[in-house]
Amino acid sequence: MKKILIVDDSALVRKQLTDMIKEFDYDIDTARNGQEAVDMAIATQYDVITMDINMPVMDGLEAVKQIMAKKPTAILMISSLTTADAGITMDALDLGAIDYISKPGTLNVGKIENTESIIQKIKSLSRIPTRRLKAKKAPPKRERRVAPTTTHSNENLSSKDIEKIVLIGSSTGGPGLIDQICSSLPQNYKYPVCIVQHMPEQFTSSFAARLNRNSVLNVHETKNNMEILPGNIYLARGGVHMMFSKKTSGKIVVREEKSKGKSFFQPSVDYMMNSVLDVLKPSQVIGVLLTGIGDDGAIGMLNIKKAGGYTLGESEKSATVYGMPKVAFDNGGVSEQLDFKQILHKIITLK
Repeated sequence: MKKILIVDDSALVRKQLTDMIKEFDYDIDTARNGQEAVDMAIATQYDVITMDINMPVMDGLEAVKQIMAKKPTAILMISSLTTADAGITMDALDLGAIDYISKPGTLNVGKIENTESIIQKIKSLSRIPTRRLKAKKAPPKRERRVAPTTTHSNENLSSKDIEKIVLIGSSTGGPGLIDQICSSLPQNYKYPVCIVQHMPEQFTSSFAARLNRNSVLNVHETKNNMEILPGNIYLARGGVHMMFSKKTSGKIVVREEKSKGKSFFQPSVDYMMNSVLDVLKPSQVIGVLLTGIGDDGAIGMLNIKKAGGYTLGESEKSATVYGMPKVAFDNGGVSEQLDFKQILHKIITLK
């Protein structure tokens, strides 16, 4: 039987989460603050811990830090969908937490999609092997790196100059990988990189700003009609689908789609990947699908590959959650399946 620890200073929230998941035959314990959570996590091997952020005695961030240092466990942060909580949640992911859910009350708990999302995440995290879990160092307070003045500049280029484009999709376990990609790309990188990371609207602005601080390339949260330029990184804004369109001038711009359509996620990796084939030749497209729950991106990867593009899927060896890349691989949509370090090398050295 899987063991779950629910950590929250609100008795109502503890009850709401318990009621959501108790029917799945989990052994559930609860804690009222971070210190209780640390003590219980050390004494018991939990499969998943849901962790509130703001609590008395010890907050969730410090609790994550101590648990991951002393007894690594799959931790699911409970976050209010606010800009203030977004930064703290990102810090928790930096410290080793795997994912986050919206705090009951932030969204209507009675909504089926919210309940299903919470249950799906708990189930997926409970399957992560302990060997994949590890403590991380506290996120460094870094200033944006300044590139030498002699390096290549893309200031005078336009979307008409795009030779190739890199499209990256990720979900659970992805933010840390996206950060590694953005911070590893050199100043003279020639290609635009477009990213869909499953996040709510209130989080993508904070995440884009964090990525921008750690990268020598400019990282933008996308906006409607934003031109896609070589040597820039674009993070899809939460709450809308990021698609592409070509102006009569030949410029390629972001086209935001507010209608959710049939996709569970918004932004959706599939929407981004399918759309690029309308504005660029398949031979110019590199699709990358990283760790994540579900199957978003599998159709887009297959369409890119069938059209003549090149696709990379993260392997089970390195994926925190081997869901999205597995479906893409099983469906025949992956040109090469590699572990993350190999994928990172491929992106950096792309010719």
